[in-house]
Order: sequence, then structure tokens, then C-alpha cells
Amino acid sequence: MKRWLATLLFACALQAQALPSFEEVRGDWRASETLVLDRNGQLLQRVRTDMNVRRGEWVPLADVSPALLTALVYSEDRRFWEHSGVDWRAVPAAAWANLWNRRTRGASTITMQLAGLLDEAGRSPGGRSVGQKITQAAAATRLETLWRKDQILEAYLNLVPFRGELVGVDALSRTLFGKAPHGLDAEEGAIAAVLVRAPNAGAHQVAQRACAALREAQGLRECAGIAVRTEAALARRAFAPSEGIAPHFARMLLRGTPAAPARISTTLRADVQRFASASLRQHLRELRQRSVEDGSVVVLDNASGEVLAWVGSSGDLSDAQEVDGVTALRQAGSTLKPFLYAQALAQRRLTAASLLDDSAAAIPTAAGLYIPQNYDHHFKGWVSARTALGASLNVPAVRALVMVTPEAMARTLQAAGLPLRDSGDYYGYSLALGSAEVPLLGLANAYRTLANGGRFAPVRWTRTASPAAQAIDPAAAFIVGDILSDPNARARTFGTDSLLATRMWTAVKTGTSKDMRDNWAVGWSSRYTVGVWVGNASGAPMHDVSGTSGAAPVWAAVMRHLHADLPSRAPAPPPGLVRVRVQFADALEAAREEWFLAGTEQALVAVHDERASRHIRSPAEGTIVALDPDIPAARQRLQFTAGSPAVRWRVDGREFARGAQAAWLPWPGRHLIQLTDERGAVLDEVRIEVRGAGLKVAGGAGQPRAK
Repeated sequence: MKRWLATLLFACALQAQALPSFEEVRGDWRASETLVLDRNGQLLQRVRTDMNVRRGEWVPLADVSPALLTALVYSEDRRFWEHSGVDWRAVPAAAWANLWNRRTRGASTITMQLAGLLDEAGRSPGGRSVGQKITQAAAATRLETLWRKDQILEAYLNLVPFRGELVGVDALSRTLFGKAPHGLDAEEGAIAAVLVRAPNAGAHQVAQRACAALREAQGLRECAGIAVRTEAALARRAFAPSEGIAPHFARMLLRGTPAAPARISTTLRADVQRFASASLRQHLRELRQRSVEDGSVVVLDNASGEVLAWVGSSGDLSDAQEVDGVTALRQAGSTLKPFLYAQALAQRRLTAASLLDDSAAAIPTAAGLYIPQNYDHHFKGWVSARTALGASLNVPAVRALVMVTPEAMARTLQAAGLPLRDSGDYYGYSLALGSAEVPLLGLANAYRTLANGGRFAPVRWTRTASPAAQAIDPAAAFIVGDILSDPNARARTFGTDSLLATRMWTAVKTGTSKDMRDNWAVGWSSRYTVGVWVGNASGAPMHDVSGTSGAAPVWAAVMRHLHADLPSRAPAPPPGLVRVRVQFADALEAAREEWFLAGTEQALVAVHDERASRHIRSPAEGTIVALDPDIPAARQRLQFTAGSPAVRWRVDGREFARGAQAAWLPWPGRHLIQLTDERGAVLDEVRIEVRGAGLKVAGGAGQPRAK
């Protein structure tokens, strides 16, 4: 007896040093799920990040059902509120039962079990030795002096394994009963309580024990329904691996997090996320008959770049709901045109009033003739750049790209944050019509760049700020925004009363990719940028979906929600702009007030606009010429054409011809072709490459000849 007491006292001394405080245990608790929260602390998504065990949130005792507390104490430790860690009255009975191999409740109290849970290393696969049990009893005794009873019961409920991978009352309640711990009724509490002692028992055995506990504790004579409820509970898996309203955003967020924290605060707004998701799903239901099942929405704060909504898919409306449409690459369509016109304006190749020819065109390229078509297969004749962009006319856009060059446009797109996979020369003139594939997130942020006067900064979903850089001329960005906000500019294609004409100030552009596989609506207000994509994740084409019937209704609905109580006003013009009243010769367009970069303004615009025509029409930038030594040299001359006869041609710095057309005998190498005015000022230039053997013309000294 003395020896046993000495061992107990020694164990108590050790435990006094080893036991953690209640605050330490609660602070060290880590759920197996990470909670992704919005900017105001509202839950966006619960994502399981620990696949070894399932633990929910730490649940305070006050949030646990009284029925469960009563059943647990009655089942595990009836004198819990009376003893000091060890139930000495139960020890002799337990020892006698063990001696005769009889089943009994045992003498292990809730406090002793908690001590064991706090020291899992002390548990051996074959059970605890006498010495370990003495140490556990000592720890329980010490625990009762350090912790309050309610703290012991609270920690036990959160740490105890219930069934399989389920640890703690939160995981148990949500998984087996589909509800929070405070909502468990008497039968559910009894089922949960008996699982502590028999976590792997079958449904029939669990139901019998739960019924017996209810009868004994509450005096019930029968519990007919408990068997059905038990079987249903043990078969449930209601605590899904991921649940919430932002699954794709949460997955992206956690993908780059090596050790997922318990909670992550983000920049999203739960109210905007819910509305954007509901609007998208509602509209896609209406488009179901047009073979449209997928879509995505992103909302950005213009000033901060914070992501306010990230809707990756239409959810169960889609056969590919795991695909994140916010980051997936899709063909951009006409949504790239604003960046083309912004560059042409900044380079002073065009003004918003410059006339572009919307007529049949066959543009020579290194791969042959490129013949663009308008969306409606009709041509409008001479139109201003304002009308060409606002009405999203294809042929004028390609003519503008001939001036700017695909490679230069690609550099502008990359500066605005669009990650093009190939060079501008790879896309060629189709880049004007959006042949490049871009993600919705990048496209929306590029439009945010326009909204911010051409200043680019990365988006962010945490509170870490990023520096901004000037990617587009601010005056050009302003004019493009003014065009995209002008209902009259888009009237020829969309009419004056389309969904794009919002009651508040907004600038917006739609786009449809080849074969109607992607439809976009991207635009901004004074405060927000909203991007919407609809289509099919499989790449299947849609049927009869236009710029205003596809993504635009969702874009307009989200923008109205954002500005329900918030005004949006047109931005102030930056320095370097002038506003002039413009008349169009032959009444091509109605007279109007127009914005110009200072120095490019003009009051009368006619078809023969020297400023717009004095550029190299051919060869195109990046043209590659392959020489054939079997063809006479005179037949292989490269034709140069310009838009004005009052020009001179230079090749590699040397003048060789004058006039709107010239024929040049190509020679292997890379060459700089320049167009200059009479004074020698460079008006335009392109770079080409000639490949193959050099040519010599037979019979003439100093003339090229095949070799």
C-alpha cells in the first residue's frame, strides 16, 4: 500500500509539470478544415485540409446540446460533478468485475479519459499497464485542481474520438446528424454518447445501448424510432469535404498554402459573391435551350485591385463544375479591341474621329491573304474610330492593327497583365479580333487598368498591396473609356437601348469568340470592374447567343447590385486632352464634341485623312520572304504600298524609291523598311526577313544572279 501511494505521489509530481492549461489546449486545437472568410469575417467556404482525421471547430460547452451533456455524463461518468478526478467508489467494483471477466462501466472517469487524450503517447496498443493507469489517475487528480469542471467537460467533448475518423462533438454532429452540436435532441444525444464507448459497433448494437441509456436516464418505456435514426445517422456523410459559396476561389487560395491555417481572411464580399452566383445560375437556366451550361464572374475593386467576387462555375448546372472559369484560358473575341484602339490613339495613328474603311478587305500576310469579316457579315462603309470600337466592327479593327502591328499590340496586352502564350506575330492580324486565349481574371484586371487611367497593378485577395505601373497612355485610356460608355457609339450594332446602357456611368465591351464558343461582357464603373464569361467548359459551341443575350445580362445585374445605393460618375479627363466640335464631310456621321490628344485635334474630317493614311500597308510587320533561285529575279520583287503618294521609301536607312508604291528586289537578311515624308521624318516602319539564296541577274555587271 505504501509503495502504491509513493508511486501515486511521484506521478502527481510529474504531472504537475507536464499538464497544459485549458487555454493552451484550446489554443492548440486545429480543425481538419480551413475556414475561408470574407472581408467581414463571414464564412465563404469550409475546406478539408487534413485527410488523416476529421475535426470540426472547437465548440464551447454553452453551445452543446443539454441532452448530449446529460447522456454523456450518465453513460461515462455519473459522479463526474462530485469526484476529484478519480471515482474511488467505482474502483473496487471495476477491479472485482475485471477479476471475474464481467462487463462493467469501469472506473475510468471523464477526467481520467481526458488526461489520457492529453497524453496520447502513454497509450499502448494492448491497453494501459497498472503503472500507466496510476499515472493517469494522478494526472486526473492534478487536472481537477488546475481546471474547472466545465473546462474539463468542454475539452473532453472536443478531443474525444467518436467513430472512425471523427474526433470531437462538432465533427460528430455535422457528419452523422447534419446539424450543429447545440441542435441535438435526446435520441441523437444518446446515440452520440454511446459511440464514445463503442465507436465501431454496428447500428443495431448502438441503437440498443442508446435506448437502454434513455430508459435508464429518463425513464422511457420504449424508443421505437431510435433504431431507424441510428441506422440513418451511421450511414450519413453530410459533413462534405468542401461546402460554401466560393469553392473555386478557396481551392485556388489553398493550392499555394503549404500549411493551411485554421482561418484565412480574404478580400471577398459574401453578399456580392452570393448575388453574382445567383444571377449567373438564373441566367444560365434561361439559356439552357441554347446549349449554354457554364459561366463565371469576377468582381474587382478598381482602386485597390481587391477581388470582391470569384464565381468559378454554374455549379450543378454544369457537367464540368470543377473547372474554374475565372482562371481557364478562353478565346477573348472582341474584348481585346479596346487595347488595340488605345495603342493606336497613343501612337497618334488614329483619333476617335479618324475614318476607317469598313469594307471588304484582303490583307497580305506572310501566310497569305487575311480576309476579315464582320459579325453580321455586312459592311458599314466609312466609319469613325469611335463607331468602329463602340459597334465592335471587325474590319476596321484589323485595319487599325495593320497600323499598330500585332507584335506591338501583344506587348501592350502583356503590359496590361494578359499572359499571352505566344508572340503577336504568331496570332497575326487575327489578334485584333481576339484570337488569343486569356483568363477571365486577367481580362477583367486589364479592363481595370483602363479604368485606372492605364495604370496596371496585380489583383489581390489578401490585404497585401502591389505597386502599380503605367501600361497604357492615360489620355488614350480615357478616350477608350469614353467610347465604351457612349450608347451612340454602339448604336449601329447594339441599338441605343440595350442592356449595356446602364442608368449609372459604366464603360463596357462584349465579345464572342469563333464558332460562338465563348461570350464575354467586361466593363467598369467609377468604383468596380465586373467580368462575365458564359459558354461551355467542354468547348462546345452555343446556339444563337449574341453579345447582349449571353454574358451581358449577368454583367448588368451585378453592376446594378453594386451601385444600388452608390453613384457612378464619369471620370475627369487627364492632362493632354482637348475637346473639339467635329464635322464629318458628306454627313458620314453626325457632328459632335470629340476628345483628342493635344495636337491631333481637327474640326473637319473627310475620307482623305492624311494623318490616318500615311502608313505602310504592305509588307506587314514580321513578313518572311523565301527566295527561289529558280525564279527570275524580276518576278520576285516585293511590292511596297503606302496610303499616300507624298512619301519616300527607305530600306536599312537608304532611300530607294518615292510614291505610294515601290518594287524592291529582296536580299537575304533582316531589313528595316521605313516610310518618310518629304523632309525625311519617319512616318511608319516595319521589319521583315528574307530567307534563301541571293539572286544575280544574268549578263549584267553588278546585277544579282542566282548562285
